[in-house]
Amino acid sequence: MRRKDREITDYNKMLEILDKCDCCRIGFKCEEGVYIVPLNFGYVQEDEGLELYFHGAKEGRKIELIKNKPLAGFELDTKHELVGGETACDYTYMYQSITGNGKIELVDDYNDKVRGLRAIMSHYSDKSEWEFDEHRVNGVAVIKMTVTEWSCKEH
Repeated sequence: MRRKDREITDYNKMLEILDKCDCCRIGFKCEEGVYIVPLNFGYVQEDEGLELYFHGAKEGRKIELIKNKPLAGFELDTKHELVGGETACDYTYMYQSITGNGKIELVDDYNDKVRGLRAIMSHYSDKSEWEFDEHRVNGVAVIKMTVTEWSCKEH
């Protein structure tokens, strides 16, 4: 990271920032360049290992890329604030951001799908124990990204 003064290395602070984010953008390298898709997400953190979970349709470009390209990048950001000044060069923008890479895959096991869906719901609500209709679980794609590297910065 070029601006070491903005880097966040405290793992608990990184998780706090992750908690504040409401959208995760996944980037896939493809023939046309890069395909980026914004997704709702949840996460499971154990022993400093991080898994991101997403859900969506069982068909489409994202699903085909996951099947054919098991590595992807991701980006999240929050705490946006424009700070004005007397001149254009005095303006700045405050933010917190996370970027990283990981192994991405479709989740097939029913219990693992429920685990991922609970992580997503827990991220967006104050509740962690959700029940899901079996038909709906089977009708949705659940995606897991095992994070291999990530970094965080703040300005």
